[in-house]
Amino acid sequence: MTRYHEEHTWIRIEGDIAFAGITVHAQDTLGDIVFVELAQIGKSFAQGSTTGVVESVKAAADVHMPVSATVLEVNEELRADPSLANSDPEGAGWFYQLKLSRPAEMDGLMDEAAYLAFCGN
Repeated sequence: MTRYHEEHTWIRIEGDIAFAGITVHAQDTLGDIVFVELAQIGKSFAQGSTTGVVESVKAAADVHMPVSATVLEVNEELRADPSLANSDPEGAGWFYQLKLSRPAEMDGLMDEAAYLAFCGN
């Protein structure tokens, strides 16, 4: 089950961990991503706080945490090849593996249909 934050990040729970990254809409808006700055492993963030930066040929944008969580792992393949955020933003282009601090915050996120409507699609 994937859920979406209004700051154009997604989160998907798989067992006891969650994966998060930027949405297809975000990468479409940014264009070709050429650099990602990722948070440190072990760092905790509140929902909506800035965790990193993505830079594209068009612009730079902050990456926001979809729910309160601690970073368990960062996607080193993405750091080495930022274009993964363009080719597969909700798969191989994930940014973080997370341990949720407040799982109930998932209830306030959008499902895919609500997110697409939010984006105007």
